[in-house]
Amino acid sequence: MRILHTSDWHVGKVLKGRSRISEQIAALHAVVQIAKAEQPDLIIVAGDLFDVAAPSPEATKVVTRALSALRATGAEVLAIAGNHDNGAALDALRSWADAAGIILRGRVSENPADHIVTGTTKGGERWSCVALPFLSQRYAVRALEMFELTEAEAQATYADHLARLMSRLAAEAFTDPGAVNLLTAHLTVVGGTMGGGERDAHCILGYAVPSSVFPSNAHYVALGHLHRAQLLPGACPVRYSGSPIAVDFGEEENTPSVTIVEVTAQTSARARTVPLPAATPLRTLRGTLAELAAQAEANNADDAWLRVYVAEPPRAGLREQVQELYPRALEIRVDPSVLPDAATRTARPQRNGRSAPQLFSDYLTHRGHEDPATKNLFERLYQEVSG
Repeated sequence: MRILHTSDWHVGKVLKGRSRISEQIAALHAVVQIAKAEQPDLIIVAGDLFDVAAPSPEATKVVTRALSALRATGAEVLAIAGNHDNGAALDALRSWADAAGIILRGRVSENPADHIVTGTTKGGERWSCVALPFLSQRYAVRALEMFELTEAEAQATYADHLARLMSRLAAEAFTDPGAVNLLTAHLTVVGGTMGGGERDAHCILGYAVPSSVFPSNAHYVALGHLHRAQLLPGACPVRYSGSPIAVDFGEEENTPSVTIVEVTAQTSARARTVPLPAATPLRTLRGTLAELAAQAEANNADDAWLRVYVAEPPRAGLREQVQELYPRALEIRVDPSVLPDAATRTARPQRNGRSAPQLFSDYLTHRGHEDPATKNLFERLYQEVSG
């Protein structure tokens, strides 16, 4: 059978106040075109369909239309919730999804069978998939109550809970020796490389799990959460498809793609990435104001959204000067390399007996903001409001 694996659409993502809905529509249109060309039997969307838990009506329309368009290619479509999604809200769409022939799983259910999806391809190949939406630490133990955990098991780590959950679901799902065994989940695997725009709280600390949590008899594990396409070592093929669009600055080096997998019950999964047409690129520029001006003359950055680090001490009007050079700069920051190191900063002076302008001046000095114009402006405004 042939599988198209995608994830981390993040529809509705706003980048520094700038809507990217048109770029997201273009990226998903490209995914649909690949599905039409590749004719997969199954399309897996491994979480983070939306960027926020309360998506706008426009974002909801984009996602539902994209899922419908993927289903219209003739493939089965299976989508799960990620950590950015509202699992309960996705489950509320299941009546629509069922009517549209789309398999949607938003929350971990009390019924284990709800996470086992089976099917048969047009060519007669049987498949079974364990579909596990994102599960927070808070609900990991609650989700396993259906398995009647012992007290010792209830005190185990997040990774232990996930391993038990997957093992027991796989024991029920992977019973047909002639079927392709699949698993999809939205989580962080130890050793995975972050794409640059993920939510750190759900990628590190207790949320990272080893690849050993996946059952060894799975033919393919389709993951979402990390935005860079990558294959991870494990007892079975474990792969992230990556995001179809660079979600945030820090992901400008990622190549947006989907993964096409071919697998049978008797052969190992063979995967290849299919790159997507680049959306509006994201770029990061660094330099002094003079260097940035020279770059602006030498290079055409009109087609990119920019993040600019200015290697000059902060001062009034600096942002406006950069914005004049680069109208498409969405984020402008002073390069940390020119700011005083925390270890070398002088101690903050005492506040007692000092005027507000003096304290403000000390604050600017402490932060490396030596700008007489800003200090004079503050003093003039303070005198006006204090009478």
